[in-house]
Amino acid sequence: MKYERFEDLPVWKAAAELAVKIFAWSSHAWFRGKGDFANQIQRSALSISNNIAEGFERGSTNELLQSIYIARGSAGEVRSMLCVVELMDAPEDLKFQISNLKSLSEGISRQLRGWANSLQNSDIQGQRHLNDQSKRAYDNRNRGDNFRKHIQTNVEQAQQQREEERRKSANPPPPEDPSD
Repeated sequence: MKYERFEDLPVWKAAAELAVKIFAWSSHAWFRGKGDFANQIQRSALSISNNIAEGFERGSTNELLQSIYIARGSAGEVRSMLCVVELMDAPEDLKFQISNLKSLSEGISRQLRGWANSLQNSDIQGQRHLNDQSKRAYDNRNRGDNFRKHIQTNVEQAQQQREEERRKSANPPPPEDPSD
């Protein structure tokens, strides 16, 4: 599926949801007097969706990849900070929410890794680099790929039909009894 806006990306939606939950979670009174901890985890969580958005808007695959890796790093930073809270004397209600927050962050990291892998294997350099000639070449390549798939499907179907006909001719039905 082709996305026109970063707001439509499932991974951006998940990252924005994580940021909202981290902001709510880290507003707990326990974080007061813990230095800049709450602010840091909030900034890390917000950095995930912001880097996805920035990379998406930049218009080149290389810049998008770089932003995806930065977003993954921020997701790792959020998980690290959640692990530190688990080791501290935090109240149980805070610790109880950590596994859900870590799970959300891990899911985002997996999505980002998959997206990065698909981009690394892509011929497209990004919207910024698409001109009329490269668009035509890309479209022609896609049409050629689709045509080859169509031909392959037709060949496979023809082979199956021939095989069925061979089986039928090798095992003909018994002759009809004229007395019937």
